[in-house]
Amino acid sequence: MFHLAANKTIEYDASERFLHQAQNAQYNINSRLNAYTDVLRGTVSFFHAAEHVDRASFHRYVNGLNIEQQFPALDNINYAHYVSAAERPAFELAMRNHNEDPAHSYPPQLHIWPAGQREQYWVLTMIEPLAEFREKIGRDIGFRAPVARALARGRDTGTLSASGTPIDSVHQPLGAGLALRLPVYRNGMPLHTVEQRRAAYIGSVGIGFSVPRLLQAALEQMQVSDTRLVLHDVGSDLMPHAPVLLFDSRRAGMGLRPGDLFSVVLPIEFHERKWTAHFSSPKRSWYSRFDSLLPWVAMGCGFTGSLLFYLLFHTLSSSRMRAVKMAKEMTRELRTSQARLQQSHIRLRRLAAHGEQIKELERKRIAREIHDDLGQNLLVLRIDIDILATRTRHRHPRLHARAQQMLGQIDSSIKSVRHIINDLRPQVLDLGLNAAVEWQIAQFRQRCGIMCELVGHDTDIHIDDHGATAIFRILQESLSNIQQHAHASLVRVELHQAGGLLSMTISDNGIGLRDGSRNKIGSFGLVGIEERIHLLGGSCAITGSPNAGTTVAISVPVGGVTARQVSAATADLAI
Repeated sequence: MFHLAANKTIEYDASERFLHQAQNAQYNINSRLNAYTDVLRGTVSFFHAAEHVDRASFHRYVNGLNIEQQFPALDNINYAHYVSAAERPAFELAMRNHNEDPAHSYPPQLHIWPAGQREQYWVLTMIEPLAEFREKIGRDIGFRAPVARALARGRDTGTLSASGTPIDSVHQPLGAGLALRLPVYRNGMPLHTVEQRRAAYIGSVGIGFSVPRLLQAALEQMQVSDTRLVLHDVGSDLMPHAPVLLFDSRRAGMGLRPGDLFSVVLPIEFHERKWTAHFSSPKRSWYSRFDSLLPWVAMGCGFTGSLLFYLLFHTLSSSRMRAVKMAKEMTRELRTSQARLQQSHIRLRRLAAHGEQIKELERKRIAREIHDDLGQNLLVLRIDIDILATRTRHRHPRLHARAQQMLGQIDSSIKSVRHIINDLRPQVLDLGLNAAVEWQIAQFRQRCGIMCELVGHDTDIHIDDHGATAIFRILQESLSNIQQHAHASLVRVELHQAGGLLSMTISDNGIGLRDGSRNKIGSFGLVGIEERIHLLGGSCAITGSPNAGTTVAISVPVGGVTARQVSAATADLAI
């Protein structure tokens, strides 16, 4: 009896640990699937945010995701353009006449394959990384009926679609890859009914991922390495089918009887499809040496000693079970909270970067339209009024006076338009960061009457337009903070580029930073500066003390500079 009780208790404890580890692996698989779904949704948002997405911008977007490091099981991100049978000749003609940048290595001409006439096509026109999947360009992914049905269902419902059909590729064994897709619609069109969604539909964005890499990463986190995982696809609620094998690790349980194994079947939600994950592992792998010997020790002891030992063991086992239960619950809550916090943090970062980019592009567009349309119209109007004033100078004094008054009003309007354009995006930015910084400092002196000097700007600054705009906005925000809060009489701006680093320091002799000023509710100036620098991959140091002024020192890499070099340079500037 003692032997049987000890054996059953140890087996139950080991089975609970096995179940806990299997549930952790199930959670990891679901988390990774959700992360890859977020990548897919972000790519669709990128298509909807832009008026037109070409291959160059698609390459830059995917390259910025760094999928090789951040999403190791992800094979590619692609876009399939929807073409009806009637549109196919015009589409092929447009693709043959399309001049593609050879730097992206896309085929010079696109041909739809497999051959044959079909009612509708989903043609792969963009895929990243291109080097490994270049042969896929031009493929009609709706050639197979299950895939076409899944794509059509996604188009009509506006939801994720997964056909469950394995991807055929020379880069991995058949059945090792699966795909998820989301529809892309034209901007500004209604999407309330199926007919409206079909009219607005232009294509589908998809991701392809490796099932073995996805599951192998989850298995590596299990406590026992010889755990076997068998994954099957059993279809969807609407279309169930016989289980289809997707993955089999084949590392444990070979040649063992079912009674010698721990096993459990857990469900995994692959959106509308159902997966079953069968975990199995030899029982002996979950027993420690003490666990294996304990039943025999219990049987060999005398009645009294066995009874006392059993009582002690029962107490310890109960405590251990309670501790494992508490730890499991705490671990589950902690992992859930950590995953949600991490996802929220990543989404906020992406949203901030996307918002800043959209805001600057919108400012640039509005300034350009005001300059090209309103500015040119005002200039033409002024020329006409000036001609009218000249011709009426002697014969029509009243009309001449009225024309002169209108000239003054038009000049005021032109001046206001120029101020508005400079507030949106100063045209001096097109001349380079040096000129923009000099112009902003001159405007600051003229507006505030505070002495402001620029140091170390003789060297031409080489930085892209996005980085130059961010640096200029940081300077604007810093000078605005000085004007509103610092009560300073002298401001010093240092700007120089050396060793692949662009550094800028703004210092004043004002009242400095007060305790709690950086975390003041409703104040986001300093936080905005730090966030802009983070998005550029640089570093920022904001120092100051009461009545000793404030210094904002930033460093941004403009070449192959490591983050450690950026931090060291920023520390030197702060000192």
